[in-house]
Amino acid sequence: MLAELSALQSRYTFALERVDIDENPDLSARFNAKVPVLAVDGEILCCHFLDAPALIDELTRND
Repeated sequence: MLAELSALQSRYTFALERVDIDENPDLSARFNAKVPVLAVDGEILCCHFLDAPALIDELTRND
């Protein structure tokens, strides 16, 4: 997912923050079986695989 997100950053402007869930017991308990997880503004957008159309929709929603 990270490689796909990096590729999209060349076309869309967005900040990417990586979070290691193993450093936070609450996140580890919540997302352990769902990693990788992509959240936009605190809302889960997709798990396991990048949903590129959904992400692009989010990124272009206010354009």
